[in-house]
Amino acid sequence: MQRTRPILLGIVGDSAAGKTTISAGIEKILGPDRVTNLCSDDYHKYNRVQRKEKNISALHPDCNYIDIMQHNFYQLRRGEAILKPVYNHHTGDFDPPVYIEPKEFVIVEGLLGFYTKKMRDAFDVKIYLDPDEELRVDWKFKRDTIKRGYTREEVQASLDRRTEISSNFIRPQRRYADIVCNFYRPDGAEEETGTNLNTNLILRPTIHHPDFAEFIDHRPSDKEKCLTLTLGRDEGLPVDILHITGTIKPVTAETLMDIIIDHLDKTDDLTTEGVGCYTEGQEEKVSYPLGITQLLTCFHLMNAKMNP
Repeated sequence: MQRTRPILLGIVGDSAAGKTTISAGIEKILGPDRVTNLCSDDYHKYNRVQRKEKNISALHPDCNYIDIMQHNFYQLRRGEAILKPVYNHHTGDFDPPVYIEPKEFVIVEGLLGFYTKKMRDAFDVKIYLDPDEELRVDWKFKRDTIKRGYTREEVQASLDRRTEISSNFIRPQRRYADIVCNFYRPDGAEEETGTNLNTNLILRPTIHHPDFAEFIDHRPSDKEKCLTLTLGRDEGLPVDILHITGTIKPVTAETLMDIIIDHLDKTDDLTTEGVGCYTEGQEEKVSYPLGITQLLTCFHLMNAKMNP
């Protein structure tokens, strides 16, 4: 029996971990007419000036309306519209709230989405983005200087201020995710920040994962070099780990993505076009590990919808 309520996906990770990039691709795959996308970082209690006066970080739970955020998650889960606050990163202040109606799928991305058990229970699928720290810092410098107009000194100061808060409140949420996504640089590629990054997907048995052997067995003869599935342990518990190399050949990656698409229900109008796209400066590029991650997430969302 198919569910009629919206299916909720939670994406949590530290600042500049790639949350918006992941969610944008998922929305592109499923179609904007089927997806409501919102950021939970808009629920700040204080604007930038007030935070400075109170000496409190925007990452701290006490600086956010956790109760309202949590309540809104369940309103969306029930199919109810919400009035969501809007925080403007350019001005450091609040814009007027926006009226949001949940569609078939709701993606909630942010820093504190899994902070309470009740918040976590609102989601059908939970993903934590955990790129290697040096890589995340490079992403943050690029994003905040190019898109948000900060100087490198300001970004470094922000990183320094947030280290302890992030360790205490953001990173502990990793243990609650169904999938942990770890992007990392291959050996000898210390400057790589995008297309050729490798990815490990840590798959916990908290949700039903597809039979990846079914996908992997369709790969060409060099499949072991680009896509492998192994057993491992994470947070002390057994997990499957899907490893995708950034050097996966386009024909291999595109064939794999087509296979995943074929395994999704009601996918006649779905396409892999634009999947895995990201922006570096003013240039649009493609990461196949990113695209495969986005497609596998769609698999889980469709599975949640079709299996109450």
